[in-house]
Amino acid sequence: MKLHGYFRSSAAYRVRIALNLKGLTAEHLPHHLRKGEQMAPDYLVLNPQGLVPTLEGDGGTVLTQSLAIIEWLDETHPNPPLLPKDPLQRGKVRAFALAIACDIHPVQNLKVLARLRQLGVAEEKVTEWAAWANREGLSACEALIKGEKGPFCFGAAPTMADLCLVPQLGNARRFGVDVSGFPRLLEAEAAAKAMKAFADAAPDKQADAE
Repeated sequence: MKLHGYFRSSAAYRVRIALNLKGLTAEHLPHHLRKGEQMAPDYLVLNPQGLVPTLEGDGGTVLTQSLAIIEWLDETHPNPPLLPKDPLQRGKVRAFALAIACDIHPVQNLKVLARLRQLGVAEEKVTEWAAWANREGLSACEALIKGEKGPFCFGAAPTMADLCLVPQLGNARRFGVDVSGFPRLLEAEAAAKAMKAFADAAPDKQADAE
C-alpha cells in the first residue's frame, strides 16, 4: 500500500494511526501542501480534489477521504476493530468522528485559511477564525462523550472517534486554543497517546516533518 499525505495533515494523521493499529505497512509519499504539490497533474489523477490523504491499495485500488479509508481498512482488516459491534455505539462513534471531520476540520484547514488571506482577511483574524472553529466544535465533542465510559472516547479501546480526536486537539493547540476546559477529551487523548500506534503516527515523527 501507498499512503499519500503530509506530516501536518490531520486527515492523513488519522489514517496513519489506523494503519499502525492494524499493524499494516504502507509506503508514505509526502506532498507539501504549502508548496501546492497536491495540485500536481499526476496526483490529481489519483485525487481530483487535490487533497490528502489518498490510499493506493494492491491491484490498483485508490481511496480518498480519511474516514472512507479508515472504514475500508476496518472492513478488510477487522482486528483490532475501530468501530463497536453494538449498532448504537457504532452510530455514536461515527457521529463523533463526523463532527470533527465534517464540521470542525474543513473550516480551519489550510485551503480555507489560504482563501481567507487571498480575500484580504488580516492574519490575526484568520487565526481567530481557526481558533473559534476548534473551540466551538470541541466544546460540542466534549458534550458528546461526557457520559461515555473511558478512558478512550467510547470505552476501553480506541475507535475511529479517537483517531479523529487526537489530531484535532493538536490543531486546536496550534491555533492557541485553551483545551483545559475539555477534561473528557483530554482523558481520551492521554489514553491514546500512551499507545505506540498513536505516538508513531504523530506529525513530528514523520520523515517530511519540518
